[in-house]
Amino acid sequence: MTSDFYPESSNQVFIALGSNLENPLSQVRRGMLLLAGLEHSRLIKRSSLYRTAPIGNIDQPDFINAVVQMETSLTPHHLLDALLEIECTCGRVRTFPNAPRILDLDILLFGNLQHCDTKLVLPHPRMHERAFVLQPLLEIAVDCVIPGRGPAVACLTACMEQPLEYIASS
Repeated sequence: MTSDFYPESSNQVFIALGSNLENPLSQVRRGMLLLAGLEHSRLIKRSSLYRTAPIGNIDQPDFINAVVQMETSLTPHHLLDALLEIECTCGRVRTFPNAPRILDLDILLFGNLQHCDTKLVLPHPRMHERAFVLQPLLEIAVDCVIPGRGPAVACLTACMEQPLEYIASS
């Protein structure tokens, strides 16, 4: 039997939030509130909110994006399950990759863990390529290092051509 949390330890995690449907600003803020209430976890910091153009399927509304820092004693897979449950609670329906969505929650970093299986890849496999992840991440964790990639600030420098608009504090 596996435990769904680490009772004696806490891990620092960073989670990306994004929405481009049904009042995205409110959806991201609602996502933050639901994350703050997650069992065996504590919300530490919230980034500002940013507007970004969609990636891939560009014929859809712009996204509102943010990142939160949390501490959790959940295992990585149980945290992922909790995030999927929050998405479902908010009305997310998965249709096709890069589809419009009410709320998207992605684990970016789980401590310094590097992990890959059919359900979860850590760090997030494309975070180092996305200004809409890196800018809010660096806002709340200026010295962040992405395991296997290096300083997040160097990754952001490499994708500065991606437009990103500050919207509001969270």
